[in-house]
Amino acid sequence: MFIGEYQHSIDEKGRLAMPVKFRARMAGGAVVTKGLDNCLSVYTTDEWEVLAEKLSTMPLTNPASRAFARLMLAGATQVTIDKQGRINLPGYLRDYAGLSGTVVVAGLYSRVEIWGTEAWKKYKGNTEGDASGIAEKLEDLGI
Repeated sequence: MFIGEYQHSIDEKGRLAMPVKFRARMAGGAVVTKGLDNCLSVYTTDEWEVLAEKLSTMPLTNPASRAFARLMLAGATQVTIDKQGRINLPGYLRDYAGLSGTVVVAGLYSRVEIWGTEAWKKYKGNTEGDASGIAEKLEDLGI
């Protein structure tokens, strides 16, 4: 599983070193796509196949289904980890998430999110500030 929060830098070629703890799980390749809240989401190839299958079965007649599938699938790219433990993030994905310099790599169990440092601080501050309210909303889900 992917857990934890790490800071890493993106170099001038768009390469990002993944946390050492994440590399073995991504050794078989990964997929990076546009995530929600203007971050990037990284899935192992196996996790991506499960998600892509679910996306492909959503009804084409539903505009929200089409939009979400386009966001996730058309924005995706396959990546491999190089010998230094880096993945290459294409410019269009870096632009989408506003990534440059130091970024936050957050492990979220079955996926990894990549955030601009300031966007992460803002998001995390808002979320932590409303932790009780969020927990109340999730009560119906058995959390």
